[in-house]
Amino acid sequence: MRLIALAATVSVLAMAAACGANGQDAPAAPGTPLETRPANAPNQTPAFPEQTRAPAVRTEATLAHTIVASGLEHPWGLALLPDGRWLVTEKRGRLRLITADGAIGEPIAGLPAVDARGQGGLLDVVIGPTFGQDRMIYWSYSEARTGGNATSVARGRLSDDGSRVENAQVIFRALPVYDGDKHFGSSLAFAPDGHLFITLGERSDAPMRPQSQDLASHMGKTIRINADGTVPEDNPYVGQDGALPEIWSLGHRNVQGIAIAANGDVWTVEHGTRGGDEINLDQAGKNYGWPDAAYGVEYRGGPINAGNTARDGTEQPVYYWDPVIAPGGMTLYQGAMFPGWNGNLLVAGLKEKHIARLVLQNNRVVGEERLLTDLGERVRDVAVGSDGAVWAITDEQNGKLVRLAVAN
Repeated sequence: MRLIALAATVSVLAMAAACGANGQDAPAAPGTPLETRPANAPNQTPAFPEQTRAPAVRTEATLAHTIVASGLEHPWGLALLPDGRWLVTEKRGRLRLITADGAIGEPIAGLPAVDARGQGGLLDVVIGPTFGQDRMIYWSYSEARTGGNATSVARGRLSDDGSRVENAQVIFRALPVYDGDKHFGSSLAFAPDGHLFITLGERSDAPMRPQSQDLASHMGKTIRINADGTVPEDNPYVGQDGALPEIWSLGHRNVQGIAIAANGDVWTVEHGTRGGDEINLDQAGKNYGWPDAAYGVEYRGGPINAGNTARDGTEQPVYYWDPVIAPGGMTLYQGAMFPGWNGNLLVAGLKEKHIARLVLQNNRVVGEERLLTDLGERVRDVAVGSDGAVWAITDEQNGKLVRLAVAN
C-alpha cells in the first residue's frame, strides 16, 4: 500500500527587503531581545551578555511552507538521500522513504525491534559518509534488554530498491541498563573525519541524574566512535581507569540535537528543566555541568540541586532559553537559497512549535528568529535540502514533512 501525501502551501509574513538579498537579516532595534516573556528563573544571571535572550533578527524575504507529506505517526528523525528522497523514522519503530513530491513508502524491513515506551522508540537516522559506495545507514533506538532498556545504535545496508535494510548490526549499546521510559537522547552525526557522534540522555529519574558525572556510565554523555563501532584511539578517556572509552564529553541532561561544522566543531542542544534548554560547543573531555550546574528550575518548582549555574571544572552553555522551547533536532545551515543564513544554527522547537534560527558570531549567539510559527505543530527535526530549502518533520499523531522556502 502507498500512502498519498497531502500537499498544501501557506504563506508566511513578508518581510521588508532593505538590501534585497534572500536570507539577509533586518535587525530589530539595537539590543531588543526576541524573548520578552517572564523568565522561569528570574534571579539567575547569565555568565556573559550574549548567553540568553539574543536580539531579534528578521529574514528579508517572503517565505512559504508546503506540507509535502502527512499521516506520519510521531516522526522523529530525518535524513536526506543523494537522490532527493528522505529517510524518516517514526517513533513506534517504522522507517520510511518519502519522495520530494510526498509519496510515502511502506515501512522498510530489516530493523531490530524497538522498545517504544514513553520517550523511547526508533529515534534518529543518518546516512553513512560512504553511502554512495556502500549504501550504509545508521539509526538510534531504545532497545529492550534484561532488566530494562537503553539506547543502541545500529547500521545496515539500504537495499537497492529501498525496501529493506540488509545485514543490520548493532555497533553501540549504552550502559547501564535502566527500567525507564525517558531521556534516551539520541541524535547522530558524522564528523568530516568520519567519526560518528551519538548523544545520550541521563534517563531523567532522580537516581540516574548523578550518572551524567560518572565516567563509568554512558548516561548523560556525548559519544564518539568509528563507523564500525570501534573506539578512536584519540578519544579523551581512552586508557583512563574507570572511564568508558567511547565518551567524548559529560554532564549532559538530554541531548536530542547535534550538528557538526565543516571545521569539525561539534554543536549540541539539550533539554533543560524549566528555563534551562541550552546550546553547547561540545568539546573533547569537557564537563557541561548537569546536574551540578544548570540554568532554570525544577519542573515542580525550586532550585536544581543547590541552584548553581556555574561550578569549577564545568563549561558554560553558549546559549540558553528561559522560558524553554523544548529543542529537538538541529542543523547548521549551508545552502544557496538563504545565503545570509550560512553558518546559522536551525533548532527544532517542540514546545514552542517553531524553528529557532540562531545567528553565530565568534561562537556566540548574536541574533535569533522564529520560523514556521504559523504551522502550529511540534517541530521535531530539521534539515537542509540540496537546493537550500529547509525541511522539517512534526511530532504529532498526524505528523508532517514540511518544506520551508522562498515564496514563488
